[in-house]
Amino acid sequence: MPKTKTKEKTEPEDNYLVPLDDYLKSGIHIGTKFENQSVKDFIYKTKPSGLKILDVQKVDERLRLGAKFLSQFDPQDILLVCRRETGYKAVKKLAEATGMRCIIGRYLPGTITNTQFSSFIEPKILFACDPWHDKQAVKDAVLCNIPIMALIGSNNSIESIDFAVPCNNKSRKSLPLIFYILAREYLKNKGIIKKDSDFKLKLEDFTDDEL
Repeated sequence: MPKTKTKEKTEPEDNYLVPLDDYLKSGIHIGTKFENQSVKDFIYKTKPSGLKILDVQKVDERLRLGAKFLSQFDPQDILLVCRRETGYKAVKKLAEATGMRCIIGRYLPGTITNTQFSSFIEPKILFACDPWHDKQAVKDAVLCNIPIMALIGSNNSIESIDFAVPCNNKSRKSLPLIFYILAREYLKNKGIIKKDSDFKLKLEDFTDDEL
């Protein structure tokens, strides 16, 4: 009598937004040698060199929840800011794919607080690539009393941040993967696409090979 095949157990990584290997290759889990106490719950371990390693499972969970958080807002009400050059192309591609607004490079003080400013806009949420580099935009968002979502490295503080996504928010490899995932998941949560295969952009579309 033939043996009945048993169903294999599904490993946790099978539920990741992208294959675990893709996360590891991008270095999305690599922190700095500095650890801000406000992000200690996201730290998996510290290497002998002092380098902080983020918990990949928590990174994945926060990316998933972050996309749901953003999907509460219409794209034109979301303002992405990124002063870090390694994120320029990825942020622009996310904005292009979803219809969100974006400011790359220097954010001019007053953009969202001064109605007399020539480029004044009124977003309902700010999404910062790095709360330290984008601190002026974060400061203005606090003044406007609008929620702030931010990518957080091991050295960042989550003070003033309403929703933090722990990750490597500096690397030219991790940032394209992060914004690729968020673009796809945002569109799924908004009902614009139904499944991953409906998302026609590729990771390479978010990557700047010149960096």
